[in-house]
Amino acid sequence: MMFERKAIVIAMLAAVTVLAGCASAPQPPYADNAYPLPTPAMQAIVDKDTSRHFGDAPADGGAMATDLSPALQPAAIDKALRKVADWQLARTQRHIDRIWTSAVLFTGFMAASDATGDAKYRDAMLAMSKGFNWDLKGPYPNADDISVAQTYLELHALDPSPDKVLPAKAHLDQLIGLKTLNPKDTRVPWWWCDALFMAPPVWARMYQATGERKYLDYVHEQWRITSDLLYDKDEHLYARDTSYIGKLEPNGRKIFWSRGEGWVMGGLARTIDYIPQDDPRRPFYLQQLREMSAKIASLQNPQGLWHAGLLDPATYPLPEISGSALFVYGMAYGVNRGYLDEAAYRPVIEKAWAGILKHVYADGRLGGIQQTGAEPAFYRPASSFNYGVGGFLLAAAELKKMAEGRKVAVK
Repeated sequence: MMFERKAIVIAMLAAVTVLAGCASAPQPPYADNAYPLPTPAMQAIVDKDTSRHFGDAPADGGAMATDLSPALQPAAIDKALRKVADWQLARTQRHIDRIWTSAVLFTGFMAASDATGDAKYRDAMLAMSKGFNWDLKGPYPNADDISVAQTYLELHALDPSPDKVLPAKAHLDQLIGLKTLNPKDTRVPWWWCDALFMAPPVWARMYQATGERKYLDYVHEQWRITSDLLYDKDEHLYARDTSYIGKLEPNGRKIFWSRGEGWVMGGLARTIDYIPQDDPRRPFYLQQLREMSAKIASLQNPQGLWHAGLLDPATYPLPEISGSALFVYGMAYGVNRGYLDEAAYRPVIEKAWAGILKHVYADGRLGGIQQTGAEPAFYRPASSFNYGVGGFLLAAAELKKMAEGRKVAVK
């Protein structure tokens, strides 16, 4: 199976011609013959994602933005944040749902309102939450299905009201006694690394909202189980799920998927603040944040970004923006709270932010986002999906705190 996969990739790459030279005005960063196009199976996922209104992947995204500065200055960050957020909000409001892809974007809109002081993003999230009656999909919602409750609970923290909490609480209380995903599925509740972004922040915020320790204890138990299954203690990265342990990239390295690692980094950033300082499990999360940040920083490419296959960038030559944005978010979060050394990580963050902004189009489209999946894949430069925009908005909001010199008090 591995040799068949290698042969397919080698054959595809043999057809790739890398372009040289540059244009005097900003242009889309790649031409069709400078990167491998999605295989038919990959394109089927792109088409499905597009049909479900997660985003789209046109062959031509138009002109690139020329009005954005990579400087880590509040006004410059604010401008980039608003440009991308406004483009995405207009598209999102035509197709509101509570699937995980949208739920990630919603966390970004909440961060955008906090960073810019503009209530329109938060107001849109309030309207969304009311439209769904603050409820989740059930029964037995998995991590993806509960992720929208991150936004419900953020809105509750701003303006407490039982109706914002009780529907989600009822679902968590249904799940808390289960040792498996649900009564008919024997997998552990957070069997894939993406779940560490989707679920722990909900449970941790429920602890904050109710004061009931059982919700935080659940985070500790389930994260430990998932870490024991998936965290590679040598590479300091997570396997996407147990089926990827032992699988190799065409270059013979282990498969570590950029966005999968980004989900974990983002999950750490959205969970640690709700763990008391005297909690004996708190050092575990800080250690993973530090270990993963160091590893990811060591894999940054010369343009400041990361590839879909972290350990095989030659096979996946396009940078991947959703993972890159989540890395920036996680590292900036760590710097802003003193968990990561600013002298070591600020240059990494600055270089990454400059690289990410090169993938913003003139109309506000954020490109370079891989379609949904579970492993590295091929995609077009203009590929834009809502969860990747959510990661960008989270990163921008955290960067603005850094630019303002706002050191966040650790609870």
